[in-house]
Amino acid sequence: MTDERIKELELKANDIRVSIIDMLEDAGSGHTAGPLGMSDLFAALYFEIMQHDPKNVDWAERDRLILSNGHTVPVRYAAMAHAGYFPIEELKTLRKFGSRLQGHPERHALPGIEHTSGPLGTGLGQAAGMAFGMRLDTNKQHVYCITGDGELDCGNIWESAMFAAHHNLSNLTAIVDRNNIQINGATENVMKLEDLSGKWTSFGWHVIEIDGHNIQQFVDAVNQAKAIQNKPTCIIAHTIPGKGIKEIENEFEWHGKPPTAEEEKRFLKELRTLRGKIEATHSQ
Repeated sequence: MTDERIKELELKANDIRVSIIDMLEDAGSGHTAGPLGMSDLFAALYFEIMQHDPKNVDWAERDRLILSNGHTVPVRYAAMAHAGYFPIEELKTLRKFGSRLQGHPERHALPGIEHTSGPLGTGLGQAAGMAFGMRLDTNKQHVYCITGDGELDCGNIWESAMFAAHHNLSNLTAIVDRNNIQINGATENVMKLEDLSGKWTSFGWHVIEIDGHNIQQFVDAVNQAKAIQNKPTCIIAHTIPGKGIKEIENEFEWHGKPPTAEEEKRFLKELRTLRGKIEATHSQ
């Protein structure tokens, strides 16, 4: 990618972060740290990587995106709104009664959402089933499944990993948001995950580790994953929870905590400053 294109995607990620803060403060509930940390990944997925059409959400040749850690859905809603799936103003209905933007993605509520999530650990199985069905139909689309790292404590993730490897589902890429926190502390204190790369490798997956805030690395990793023909790929994306807001970065207490009105003002000011830094970096 050109430097100009990388700048465009980094600015889009910043726009997504702004929308996340705005919608969570308005909702008064929801998850902050994870969505902020995954904004770069979602900017790349919706604006560079995936085949999709906001004007034709049922396009037969679209890629599929499964968000297994569904509580982080504010980042997906924000990315979808900025991509043109629905008006950005609708983000303010997050978690409201009657809203299409529920606290977890709901397939029948919002066009463009491929699945319903709630219980952790279920998304990879859904994604593997989709990828397997596409293989049977000789379709060329790709399935992406995002999981949280704390979610990997769930045993059904590893059952699905075995299934995908057994069937050589090279049309499936799992993306682990490796931010090292979960709702009640650091992942390594709650349940040790390392050697995480070794675990996925032992289950028969091709594994790539990246800086989850480096969009070029992420795009390159996806391209590598799509070139692997005999096994599924797991991209372990190392991210900073709360990325972009220094006072909450790496703080597990912000896993499921929304900003107050006063915090929103501070956070949005910081993101405006970050936008200027992005523009300055790419103008040198």
